[in-house]
Amino acid sequence: MAKTSASSETERSYERFPLARRIEHLIMLSSFTTLGLTGLVQKFATSPTSQFLVSIMGGVENTRSIHHFAAIVLMLGTMWHIVVFGYNFFVLRTSLSMLPGPKDALDALQAFLYNVGLGKLVGFGKTRPQMGRYTFEEKAEYWAFVWGTAVMGVTGFLMWNPITSAKFLPGEIIPAAKAAHGGEAVLAVLAIILWHFYGVHIKFFNKAMWTGKMTEEQMQHEHPLELAAIKAGTADRRPDEMTIRKRQKIYFPIASVLVLGMLGGIYGFINTEETALTTIPPQEGQLVEVYVPQTATPRPTSTPTLVPTNTPLPTATTDASATPEGTLSAEGTPTTAAASCQLGWSRGSLIHAKMRGLSRRIRRIEFIHVCRCDQGRSIRCCLHRR
Repeated sequence: MAKTSASSETERSYERFPLARRIEHLIMLSSFTTLGLTGLVQKFATSPTSQFLVSIMGGVENTRSIHHFAAIVLMLGTMWHIVVFGYNFFVLRTSLSMLPGPKDALDALQAFLYNVGLGKLVGFGKTRPQMGRYTFEEKAEYWAFVWGTAVMGVTGFLMWNPITSAKFLPGEIIPAAKAAHGGEAVLAVLAIILWHFYGVHIKFFNKAMWTGKMTEEQMQHEHPLELAAIKAGTADRRPDEMTIRKRQKIYFPIASVLVLGMLGGIYGFINTEETALTTIPPQEGQLVEVYVPQTATPRPTSTPTLVPTNTPLPTATTDASATPEGTLSAEGTPTTAAASCQLGWSRGSLIHAKMRGLSRRIRRIEFIHVCRCDQGRSIRCCLHRR
């Protein structure tokens, strides 16, 4: 049950978080901030700001080492949080007030309608929702942190131990883990800046995580249902000492095995393999050829052209059966000249002509009549360009 302290009726306060929870929050805050700072400068490495911060931290090798150390602290903090949760749940029998429920969805809808001023119109949301120990915002933020920690842990292991991971999973999982790791990092940092900072430091400056207490007025505004339960004596009550000792005898061995297992997992996480590439700084005054091909790259050559041939030109004829359409002139217009057939042409032929020193390709030419030579006799053809 929450402890109360008061020097007068107006200064009455209630304990919100014990010292152990506040220390845990400080450790997680420090590790998260360090991870975000050292991780984003590696994700956006070409940014001038990132390069400046990396230089302050002593280079990319030191930045990577700091990032790994902060990750280890985060894993240890997560392990401690699991052990404390088990103790509170099994030994002290505290209620699972952080679990979301249907009331949280209704509280979120009511708060939205109240904030936008539509509560009076729809008949729901005329007042602020009455919430208990944890509001729907705090629950959403807590479980978002749990989800983000799980994603960052899994993807971080895949990147920290890529060879071991590729033995059991497809190789494509490594770049996918890198993309998910960086995306989740950006999402987490934005959630803290835009959501947590606003809800805790701007909308209402909540100092409970630093002082451990909240005044009665603050409790009435933020957690009225919890305040009512405390005053009514129905809030979580601490069991008697004999019951606590009996439960501790059961829980401590289980927790010890759990802690040893998690410590072994963290050790394996860190020392499974050593595959990170060491960044070698450039040597001043030393020129190194990065790539020297064994064979020279061939230079591009000009496109070969066909050798021009002496093809006989068409000769005119006075045959009365000549049609006005005759053949094509140099400009592509019909003439009355007859075609002296020296070659056999077929439908859809391609004619290449060389004009003024350039190779010119005349588009497909369709012959209505096929011209053939029969014992040296010339016949007329009608040429049409498609």
